Amino acid sequence: MMALTALFGLITWQVAADGPLVRLDERVGESLFRRGPAALTQLFSDLGGVPVALPVLVGAIAYALWRGARRLPVYAALTMAAVPALVIPLKVATARQGPLTEAVNYYPSGHTATAAVAYGASALLLLAVDRPAWLRAWLPPVAAVLLTAATGVGLVLHGYHWPLDVLASWCLGPVLLAPLWWAGRRRAANGR
Repeated sequence: MMALTALFGLITWQVAADGPLVRLDERVGESLFRRGPAALTQLFSDLGGVPVALPVLVGAIAYALWRGARRLPVYAALTMAAVPALVIPLKVATARQGPLTEAVNYYPSGHTATAAVAYGASALLLLAVDRPAWLRAWLPPVAAVLLTAATGVGLVLHGYHWPLDVLASWCLGPVLLAPLWWAGRRRAANGR
């Protein structure tokens, strides 16, 4: 987690200071924009939207409550609430201009952070409670990683975000999820 936190800090500093990484990021981003089928990159981008990602988390919270978990669903909801509480002030503070637009407040990617936390928290909840035999332990975390990665790739390829916006949120997601992971491991160790 320390490495992810440090990388997030480095990227944030570079964006705030308009450092050399930003120029590299913009060159890379410009070479990637509008690559791939527009409908597919839009679909991938939408995976990080609240209307798509939040119902997945709500379903996982409901399932965990049904399976007897009480604290973990609350922790998952609080972790999700931390996303806008952290991302929105950072967007305002950095005021980074988005690609293909004059608008600002694009750093870090809220869609990517939403995807990382919603799908990641859902996976952690499913791992912490009794699950059906068909749901293998590896499936929820793999699905969370793939959905979060697809979101970020879609946002960059469609031209909604610079690559560093997405990378920063990929760093932020696991940091926000770490306390929930720890609580889930504790619950499993206590046999609850």
